[in-house]
Amino acid sequence: MGSASSMLTQYDIEEVQEHCNQIFSQQEIVSLYQRFCQLDRNAKGFISADEFLSVPEFAMNPLSQRLLKMVDGLNFKDFVAFLSAFSAKASMQQKIEFIFKVYDSDGNGKVSFMDIVEVLRDLSGSFMSDEQRENVLCQVLQEAGYSRESYLMLDDFIKILGSPALKMEVEVPVD
Repeated sequence: MGSASSMLTQYDIEEVQEHCNQIFSQQEIVSLYQRFCQLDRNAKGFISADEFLSVPEFAMNPLSQRLLKMVDGLNFKDFVAFLSAFSAKASMQQKIEFIFKVYDSDGNGKVSFMDIVEVLRDLSGSFMSDEQRENVLCQVLQEAGYSRESYLMLDDFIKILGSPALKMEVEVPVD
């Protein structure tokens, strides 16, 4: 795909569609490419953490620091793959895999009690004390059949979060 300032070819669009499991239409990919080019201010072909932070909704997200670890240095194909988890067309499995990666910040394939507490701390801020967070988490884990010492794997996340009520979607505006 070359530099970010070059135009997408039909081949590029189809390659990106394949990379994101056909989640986005060709028109949506063109729109995402335009947004990618806007974010890639230096036309390096990838987006830095600072460039992601220029998006107000991203910068205000309480999980932005965790997400930055996932997005720093994404090229266009990986940018689209990252966003595909937020599509209404993404499967429940894809959404849960994304959430798992947010919790598994060290990328070791398992989520510990403290990993979850850290995410809860990011989400709740000073609204809850660490003790309150830990008590709530212990109760939730116990109800799901886990303990404070349990490590949750991706399969566990699928089991716990596999509810059809899970909603995680963003619309891609098409010009």
